[in-house]
Amino acid sequence: MAATLNQAARLASRQLARHSDSAGLDAELLLAHVIGKDRVWLFTHPERILAPLQERNFAALIARRLRGEPLAYLTGEREFYRHRFRVNRHTLIPRPETELIVERVLTLTEPEQPFQLLDLGTGSGVIGLSIAKARPNAVVVATDVSADALEVAKANAHRLKAGNIEFRLGSWFSTVPGQRFDIVVSNPPYVATSSPYLADPALTFEPNEALEAGIDGLDALQAITAGAPDALYPGGRLLLEHGHDQAYAVSVLARAHGMTVVRCYTDLSGLDRFTEITVENSES
Repeated sequence: MAATLNQAARLASRQLARHSDSAGLDAELLLAHVIGKDRVWLFTHPERILAPLQERNFAALIARRLRGEPLAYLTGEREFYRHRFRVNRHTLIPRPETELIVERVLTLTEPEQPFQLLDLGTGSGVIGLSIAKARPNAVVVATDVSADALEVAKANAHRLKAGNIEFRLGSWFSTVPGQRFDIVVSNPPYVATSSPYLADPALTFEPNEALEAGIDGLDALQAITAGAPDALYPGGRLLLEHGHDQAYAVSVLARAHGMTVVRCYTDLSGLDRFTEITVENSES
């Protein structure tokens, strides 16, 4: 017998209860995704009958969720800084705390101000595209070493109609030889290969190369701080996300390369989240 939307959601919620702290929400979001509606529509049409194909697709998604696959990969999208972005297993799932970098860039700039920004390791493009949309006079260059990730970012740029962003394939500053920027932003890999954090089952679905950064987790942070002085105009800013226990190491790296630490910013949990660094005396 075919199930109503209400019945399907309740059954799925019970199935997910032992595996998710948000079982009811997960079930509703996946059901809404399958039928191409939003959650409000589910609530206002609880007695609608699921079509057989919809029922099979919903069951398949619930089975994948039971195996620990993140919700964002099941729906293929994630909300970040007021926009919805496509994501897949070639890109990290955007974290809310990364929005703090976007907010800081918008604080540093004016709505109509022209400036040049480099987004290193853009992944699905959430940082660079959020800034590009909020600052239409900015010129944004977004890079990534993964061609698959850049395809996702380009699709997001097309979806958001962002015309002031350019994507380049390559590692860190190798894609912008000789260029300088007013602001460089990055949420690079910063997890040590031995970190117990990587044992989280959900992380097995995310691209390992976007998470791990060597024995101490500093490989990418070192590469970025080393290249930043030549890529920033004098007075330019580097906003660098890092682990909650890496702020001191980042400050040491920044000073070793002749830069000045402005401050480290914490997230809503009070954990160190990203450091703002400036180049004071870079040569023209």
